[in-house]
Amino acid sequence: MRFISESESSALINHELAYDAIYQALIAATQPDTKSFPVVHGQASGTKNTFSIKSSANQHLAGLKVGSFWEDNPKNGLPRHNALILLFNQANGKMAAAIEAGKVNAFRTAASNAVATNILARKNSKVLAIFGTGNQAKYECEALARIRNLDQILIVGRDQSKAEKMAEDLKQLGIKLKITNAKEACEQADIIVTATSSQSPLFKAEWVKAGTHISSMGSDKKGKQELPPELFSQSGLFCDLNTQSKLIGEFQHVPESATLMNIGDVLLATAQGRQSQKQITIYDSSGLSIQDLYIAQKILEIS
Repeated sequence: MRFISESESSALINHELAYDAIYQALIAATQPDTKSFPVVHGQASGTKNTFSIKSSANQHLAGLKVGSFWEDNPKNGLPRHNALILLFNQANGKMAAAIEAGKVNAFRTAASNAVATNILARKNSKVLAIFGTGNQAKYECEALARIRNLDQILIVGRDQSKAEKMAEDLKQLGIKLKITNAKEACEQADIIVTATSSQSPLFKAEWVKAGTHISSMGSDKKGKQELPPELFSQSGLFCDLNTQSKLIGEFQHVPESATLMNIGDVLLATAQGRQSQKQITIYDSSGLSIQDLYIAQKILEIS
């Protein structure tokens, strides 16, 4: 069995590698031979410490990822989020590889939104609004700055000190930064990204201007919610995988009759993406196991 430590995988991962891996994974997710199994959510002895298990398989890869969230880790100088990806040897059922992937997971999640945003957002999008100042938010901004020529990033967070820290971390992008409120951010943004653990809408539907693209990545279990449901009826709805998105993603809040398009089908041009410059598009990134397997394979290939 090959083992890749957190320090090794962190040194190997970058936005370009992640984008390429996730582009292929999102296409693979739509194929008949790819199976995505139900997500398992659990908790540790301390109820605020939680974990999830995501698993999948296709003709080439089979495996799973265990992701954990330990709330008080920063007090001990450790990240809250950790992950371990396991790949099976499909000939004998033994583990072929184990990859510690805490940082890899952040790149993987940001890449999913970058791939979707690149094909759905207007080409002249200049202003990004990011809701959330946690671990994931910085990676989202970095990934989107690679695929659009941004003039400004608007930061919306509940904690002013965390927002200021994030602004400091993003200075290296060379893009104008502003900490603001939800209403101003929505009214000015061409692209909105929500990276929170919210259980209620972060803004009002009427604040979003025509032509905006929205990527939601915070909803990954039942009960979570970032977007106002009133937006859904007037928007194009896209996701990483419609069956999972309806169960645990942002689209658990859409009507049963809503049409959800897998972004992989848009990438393959078997489904239409943005229909006009004024259409609002929404992408729900619920996070797929097949993404973890593809990025793990990429890590193995270059290690």
